[in-house]
Amino acid sequence: MRHRPVVTKTSALLLGTGVAAYAIWRSSAQRRTRSLLRQRTVFITGGSRGLGFILAQEFAGCGSNVVISARDAEELARAEARLRQITPNILAIPADVTMREEAERAVQKAIDRFGEVDVLVNNAGIISVGPAETMTIDDYRDAINIYFWGPYFMTMAVLPAMQKRRSGRIVNISSIGGKIGVPHLLPYSVGKFALTGFSQGLRSELLKDNVHVTTVSPGLMRTGSPRNAFFKGRNESEYAWFSISGALPVVSMNANRAARRIVSACARGQAELILTLPAKLAAKLHSVFPGFTTDLMGLMNRLLPPPGGIGTEARPGWQSFSKASPSVLTALDQQAAEKNNEVA
Repeated sequence: MRHRPVVTKTSALLLGTGVAAYAIWRSSAQRRTRSLLRQRTVFITGGSRGLGFILAQEFAGCGSNVVISARDAEELARAEARLRQITPNILAIPADVTMREEAERAVQKAIDRFGEVDVLVNNAGIISVGPAETMTIDDYRDAINIYFWGPYFMTMAVLPAMQKRRSGRIVNISSIGGKIGVPHLLPYSVGKFALTGFSQGLRSELLKDNVHVTTVSPGLMRTGSPRNAFFKGRNESEYAWFSISGALPVVSMNANRAARRIVSACARGQAELILTLPAKLAAKLHSVFPGFTTDLMGLMNRLLPPPGGIGTEARPGWQSFSKASPSVLTALDQQAAEKNNEVA
């Protein structure tokens, strides 16, 4: 009994030393990131809301010149106004980057304003949720356009200058759904698989030019985006499972913390970043036992809503509310939606 206070004091001292060391390391890492990104020009597609908007705030906080693009001009204007509270070095460009001419024109506007694009973040995206029976060829075409052709057009627009000056960063926001096929998200997974392959292959080819490509594969994050996703079949039930699973603290990640890690990975030129512990475990399991994880997804599919309802018609999340969602289970995601410009 006499020795317990000594052990307790020693443990407390060790814990305090560890916490202090971590705080010093984190502060030092943040300073290095800010130093590397200060006065650099960062172009973020899909930067008007959700993760793109949070990333814009993070880069702006590092002293970067920030360019954001999106298709919704009104949404973009709201985002620009809020970002100007952080820095005046903001440029918002309405653009559909799945169209080559618009992507090239947007990049040229950024160059005209800031001189060059040092960092490209391909973040724009759409999500359609529902059984395979409710998905149409247009759903797959839209997913390929936004997740492959958009990043391709944007990359080709900035790449020659990056190669010429032998400096640049390209960050592709893929998904764990670009590593493992996810039921009720087939077009999304198809598009993200294409982006992952493009991103990984591009890194291999561009290292010789000192251009670093980072592939980001997040799991579930609390961005507030479900209300602007599209739902098919039994849309209310589809929205309920999707929004609840994306809001639970244990399985989903705070989007601001995710954004900080993405910005840090970008500054370091990291090859890959997988976000959330469940996503990391799933990726490791799938790499060793791909058949097992695919069958596991099949079991999960049995718990999801069957076809029916509105069929192939698509309704946004905010038109798919029910007694199940929004609810206390989705409170964190609802707060994120307000914060991250997901709500008009």
